[in-house]
Amino acid sequence: MAADFPAFSLAWAMLADDAFAEDHVVESYAYARTGYHRGLDALRRAGWKGHGPVPWDHRANRGFLRCLAALARAADAIKETEEAERCWTFLRDSSPEAYTELKR
Repeated sequence: MAADFPAFSLAWAMLADDAFAEDHVVESYAYARTGYHRGLDALRRAGWKGHGPVPWDHRANRGFLRCLAALARAADAIKETEEAERCWTFLRDSSPEAYTELKR
C-alpha cells in the first residue's frame, strides 16, 4: 500500500510495526521516519504550524502519530536515546491520548 500511496502515513506505520515485530529494527526505523515526514507534510498542508495538538480521535492523524511512536520505539532499540526521548515527548505533547495508547 505504501508503494501505491506513499503519502499515506498509516501504511508506513504498519510497515514499521511489522518490521519491528520481525526484529528488523533498522527497517522499522526507516519506515517510521518516512511515514513521520509524510505525516508532517500532510499536517502542514492542513494548516498545522508545527506545534499544538494533533488529536488522536481525528482518524486522519493516526498514521502520523503511530509513525511517531514507531520511530521512538525503533530509536530506543538502536540506542538513539535522544531521538527516542524527543519523539516520545513530541507524541505526549501532541496527543496525550495517542501517547497513552501507543507507549507500551
